Amino acid sequence: MKAIIQRVCKASVVVEQETISSIGRGICVLIGISREDGDEDIEYMVRKILNLRIFENPENGKRWDKSVVDLGLEVLSVSQFTLHALIKGNKLDFHRSMNPEDAPQFYLKYLEKLKSKYTPEKIKDGKFGAFMSVHIENDGPVTISLDSKERE
Repeated sequence: MKAIIQRVCKASVVVEQETISSIGRGICVLIGISREDGDEDIEYMVRKILNLRIFENPENGKRWDKSVVDLGLEVLSVSQFTLHALIKGNKLDFHRSMNPEDAPQFYLKYLEKLKSKYTPEKIKDGKFGAFMSVHIENDGPVTISLDSKERE
């Protein structure tokens, strides 16, 4: 799994000119699923997404001290199969992305794990497989890239 995590002031997802989800302060997670991903990748990503210390501590002003969970903030997760694209010349190849038959169920499993490890009402998502307009108001900006196959 690959994720692009952005610290946001607010974010929303629009599908067919209708806002289907929105959050205030928190993080927007663009998440890509590969053919090789399994339960251990979900566990790793959920742990990192919820516990990365990318926020300032409001009590003492210390930077990079608090996570989305520590501060009770929101998470907007958006599926994005293009994160696993290979570039061959000027052409994109998506064969590393999980196949369209298995990916929706795997994404739902990831979302359920995210909700089970945090406050479910604070987890929002886009519409899997839909063409979405994602509105992100960056805070910082702070953008972090994660890959469950490159753990440290």
